[in-house]
Amino acid sequence: MGGDKENATVCGFPISIFFIVVNEFCERFSYYGMRAVLVLYFKYFLQWDDDLSTTIYHTFVALCYLTPILGAIVADSWLGKFKTIVYLSIVYTLGQVVLAVSAIHDISDANRDGTPDNMTLHVALSMLGLLLIALGTGGIKPCVAAFGGDQFQDHQEKQRSTFFSIFYLSINAGSLLSTVITPILRAQECGIYTQQQCYSLAFGVPAALMVVSLIVFIIGSGMYIKTPPQGNIMVKVFRCIAFAIKNRFRHRASEFPKRTHWMDWSEEKYDKLLIAQVKMVLRVLFLYIPLPMFWALFDQQGSRWTLQATIMNGDFGILKIQPDQMQTVNPILILALVPIMDSLLYPLIAKCKINFTPLKRMTVGMLFAALAFIAAALVQIQIDQTMPKFPSSSEGQVKFININNRSLEVKAGTSEFTLGAFTANEDYLTFDKAFNVSLESGVGSVTTLENGSRSTMVIVQEGVLFRPFQVSTPHVDLLLSATGKDVFRVESAAGECVYSQDLGFGSSFTLIIPHNSIQTVVDIKPNTIHMAWQIPQYFLMTLGEVVFSVTGLEFAYSQAPSNMKSVLQAGWLLTVAVGNIIVLIIAEAATLDDQWAEYILFASLLVVVCFIFAFMAHFYTYIDPAKIEAQFAERDPEEKEKEKRKSVEMTRKGSAEQRKEDRRSSDSSSDKEKTRQTRI
Repeated sequence: MGGDKENATVCGFPISIFFIVVNEFCERFSYYGMRAVLVLYFKYFLQWDDDLSTTIYHTFVALCYLTPILGAIVADSWLGKFKTIVYLSIVYTLGQVVLAVSAIHDISDANRDGTPDNMTLHVALSMLGLLLIALGTGGIKPCVAAFGGDQFQDHQEKQRSTFFSIFYLSINAGSLLSTVITPILRAQECGIYTQQQCYSLAFGVPAALMVVSLIVFIIGSGMYIKTPPQGNIMVKVFRCIAFAIKNRFRHRASEFPKRTHWMDWSEEKYDKLLIAQVKMVLRVLFLYIPLPMFWALFDQQGSRWTLQATIMNGDFGILKIQPDQMQTVNPILILALVPIMDSLLYPLIAKCKINFTPLKRMTVGMLFAALAFIAAALVQIQIDQTMPKFPSSSEGQVKFININNRSLEVKAGTSEFTLGAFTANEDYLTFDKAFNVSLESGVGSVTTLENGSRSTMVIVQEGVLFRPFQVSTPHVDLLLSATGKDVFRVESAAGECVYSQDLGFGSSFTLIIPHNSIQTVVDIKPNTIHMAWQIPQYFLMTLGEVVFSVTGLEFAYSQAPSNMKSVLQAGWLLTVAVGNIIVLIIAEAATLDDQWAEYILFASLLVVVCFIFAFMAHFYTYIDPAKIEAQFAERDPEEKEKEKRKSVEMTRKGSAEQRKEDRRSSDSSSDKEKTRQTRI
């Protein structure tokens, strides 16, 4: 189907774009919903530590921003946009399904104890799913918006502009809704044999939305204008640059006259207009070099900041906020700040006669991101003061619980400890050989001990749907996804008793059950630092994003030639990928024991990079690409013919020089062969 097909319209808009908008909404819901709970899945389901969880998370995000270059080349040079979107959406959907299956703990829980017996299987399925998702979401990223733009005719410029506004609104709507809904789904309990947090549901719903996205897009197939592939401009740019470098190296001798710019060495093969356009692109790409450091901080909202929220109190009164739901602050603030900045702040700055250029805005945006991480460090310092002191890798820790009615002395080597006594129904002393506590926000860990015996008792949480636990071992851990005051009924052969306990986020209690009474030992106090203290850092980071990211794209488009905006878009996405690679390198290489120190490290690096960027921006001269391109279009035809003859002449001269060099090389080789034969 050619690009000249006339499309059916509604209110001046092609009907086909409605399928594209719905497709984009569902795809963004799928991606951001999955990504919102991903780092918690690594930490609590796969049981990785914070550093490994952060590393794998940012490796995945980096791949998602590297593959768009591949998708653009495939679409423009081989399959076309429509087929590329369909084929890679199928890959994308399969990846989401595989990831959802990997989160079903029952598939490898042969002994039905709630813990997967073959964690390697779950890890392998997870990595396969994420790889397919990265290939799919990245591959279609540069195609969908451009494919939507192809649906409009030349006389529909106004409608095309409105479409892009609706298109990006659908992106933000999908992102906002998914980051609210999927954490709620994750917090539900599900399972065949044992009830656990439902990561499979949190991944399964995004997978279902991706299936809907694919079906909707295919349904509109007969209405689309499908432009055939016409070659990718990025490939032409790369070839032009490669030829210039190769030609310059070939003519590096002093006998060849120097040229104004190193790209001028491609004049023998490429048109001067293309060379001028490449020069404009390279000037902007040079300014991109420091930008990955901003994204290194920005994308940690989904990793380090989410992990920080897991050790904070999410009780907002009638609302119980999950750690991964704090990410919704970002899209909400974007919707509020963008119109404020564009309609109020920027015009006000202009009235004050302040030359607030795009590059200056980007510099300020980077500083805001650095301030956000300083705010995160201050919050982390407050959190650390409320956390229990765990033993280091070179230490051990033993917990002594004294329920005897008299003081006891415990000797450990040369040290002596005196345990205070409290009254119990019978003598009892418990020694835990290991003291291991796992924290999860919104989960209270209750340890029950019944006189060290193996008699059976039943524990029922009152007032909620809670599966009774048959306890037949002297030590049982119950993970309770609840906060506030909870009531439990304990039944055993000796009778039953009712127990109430205030549970808090991240709390841990040991319950001693001598007979029909319960005594409590607080192992870990509930988290007391509220999640609301993260709002300032989210505000600063979102403000930095609005000033940096929106302005950066605007600057790149204003300085790019008309046919090379996609090249700068690919370069922009590449800076995001490199930024995530920086995070995973620092997460693995840094030996900082305190998380707040890592936040300060990132903030300091961004401040240094910010000054470097400001220095580079100071020497940048703004241009009007349209005027430069017009100069080449208006040149005299005779001048163009003269340049063509000159180019042919230089090419012949270069070929002659090359033949001479080849003959000299051949003669030299012949002389060496004769010498060798003579020696033989």
